[in-house]
Amino acid sequence: MKICFTAEDKILNSPIDPRFGRCKFLLFVDSEDEKIIKKINNTKIATWRGAGIATAQKIADENAQVVITGNIGPNAFTALQSANIEIITNVSNLTVKQALRKFKTNEFKKTPKPSVLGHFGQGKKFNQNRNRNRQGQA
Repeated sequence: MKICFTAEDKILNSPIDPRFGRCKFLLFVDSEDEKIIKKINNTKIATWRGAGIATAQKIADENAQVVITGNIGPNAFTALQSANIEIITNVSNLTVKQALRKFKTNEFKKTPKPSVLGHFGQGKKFNQNRNRNRQGQA
């Protein structure tokens, strides 16, 4: 099975990146032999809008069956669901290798809904400003 992990580096001992659309790297791993099939630098890391959807499309284009990440927003979640890709979130404090082993022993549950609001990966300051603007406090 082809699994995509959001990762902070290009190796199996890399920590899972908690961000989906703005993760540093996408690692595609064969769950059977536990080897990396493909490594992609995520060029959407600095994108103002649409990073989650673009990252989801990249994963779908690589024919991954599962994505394992820290958090995922609503637009990326919908895009992955539309591509019939299983989504597992709230994976933290683990390396890609550790997460893969937990996946193989069925220690993760499929995520039923987005784990964060949109634009989560843009950081605290962005979200504070966005909330102020919504409340008319610009």
